[in-house]
Amino acid sequence: MSNDIQHEIKRRRTLAIISHPDAGKTTLTEKLLLYSGAIRSAGNVMVGKHKATVSDWMSIEQQRGISVSSSAARVEYDEFILNILDTPGHQDFSEDTYRTLMAVDSAIMLLDAGKGVEEQTVKLFKVCRDRGIPIITFINKMDRPALNPFELLDNVEKVLGITAVPMTWPVGDGTDFRGVYEREGKRFHFFERTTGGAYKAPVRLADVHDEQIRASLGETAHAKLIEDLEMVEVVLPQFTQEDFLAERITPVFFGSAITNFGVETFLQRLIDLAPEPQGMKTSGGIVAPESGFFSGFMYKMQANMNKAHRDRIAFFRIVSGKFERGMTAKHFRSGKEVKLNYPFQIFGQDREIIDEAYPGDVIGLSNPGVFRVGDALSTGADFTIPQFPRFAPEIYAKVVPKTGSFSKSFRKGVEQLGEEGVVQIFGDMQGSPIPLIAAVGELQLQVFQSRMESEYNEIIILERLPFTRTRWIGSDVMPASSTLTYALDDQGRKVVLFRSEWEMNYHVEQTKGLILLEKPPEDVAV
Repeated sequence: MSNDIQHEIKRRRTLAIISHPDAGKTTLTEKLLLYSGAIRSAGNVMVGKHKATVSDWMSIEQQRGISVSSSAARVEYDEFILNILDTPGHQDFSEDTYRTLMAVDSAIMLLDAGKGVEEQTVKLFKVCRDRGIPIITFINKMDRPALNPFELLDNVEKVLGITAVPMTWPVGDGTDFRGVYEREGKRFHFFERTTGGAYKAPVRLADVHDEQIRASLGETAHAKLIEDLEMVEVVLPQFTQEDFLAERITPVFFGSAITNFGVETFLQRLIDLAPEPQGMKTSGGIVAPESGFFSGFMYKMQANMNKAHRDRIAFFRIVSGKFERGMTAKHFRSGKEVKLNYPFQIFGQDREIIDEAYPGDVIGLSNPGVFRVGDALSTGADFTIPQFPRFAPEIYAKVVPKTGSFSKSFRKGVEQLGEEGVVQIFGDMQGSPIPLIAAVGELQLQVFQSRMESEYNEIIILERLPFTRTRWIGSDVMPASSTLTYALDDQGRKVVLFRSEWEMNYHVEQTKGLILLEKPPEDVAV
């Protein structure tokens, strides 16, 4: 491998941000972009008061102040390149988040200082743990009433089973928040409010015992800081990069994303902590970034990101080798060679043509309907990658156009939004043109309905169905009943729909040899 490619690998970091809804994930994403110089001003997520954020580009996201789709941004900071993958915070879109986590090498876990570890964070942490992704923690909203920092660290360890090692230490919270002490650099970063409600965060460099810090904090707060730091040194282990990469510890930073406080310090340390691009597990073994061939995989599809284009984009993570515009690679699922003429660098909903990219980069590829999530491209030997997660839906509806006409735009919208994973699309076993849409949560149906109208000019009617359980059939034996409802998934595999857990268990008990699966068979990538 050339020195140029090795150099490009070493200066890249690819990471995602995970959190419970409302912890401030999109705000932190925006501020990281702001401090990297990628944007000139950051839009806070406060509906009706501030401009829209870069990462929340859909109209429904801007209207409600929520993230319902993953997005990507590639930025340069201090000679390093960050590929920051934002993810939906809402649990109804966990599948999209899980797929995005397949494409990163580390993750930022964002916690609300007033709440600690919350339900959705636990689920996403488990995915990171299953994938071997090291986690860096940012405890947000210190400018609001917060839990005791020791209580927060203990909460992380008890709920998630990982030791939390503070890299910075806060003094106060809410209206009494005074700033954070940076342990390694022995610097105190003061947090100050100005008249009129604005915030500024000047940095004064001094040892914690310096008289300037004592005078600024006051005797009581300064003594408490000294006491806390002594306890941290005695009770908690020292941070080591080895333990971090082995997922035994998570480094912790405190701050306030909405006021910019602590974000720049965090970004500077993030570069040092986050690992460079890692290899990918395949059926042919580990493909390392420095392998002598180009390879990568699709982890997300997105339609209509930019109204000027109205096309479909495949989000593609480069795993090995150098990507060059116009190159040809093998599409393993179809067995065909594809020419990659239109690669994009993605920034929110914006894009620009690029000529080259390297391991760790996430690029957009124009998708004429050939690519699916989980597809691999390579100039090397054939391989397959682990199946991407797919959740069994619990909400079903028939979808019909209000006009009664199954127009080209209606069919296109259903197909493309299903391809993205906004909802799952199932076909009727009897060949009816009326598609069945299925979702894990209600918000998915609302987003589907909104996007069908805003992007495809189709007002639709959703006719709810009574099913709450979906199972793929994993045996040759079928349920011994003629009253059950069957459907076909997007790859033509038969599923059976049940009205309740009780009904499903009843048929398993009554039918010897029947095997029902919560996910599609493992030998087929989706």
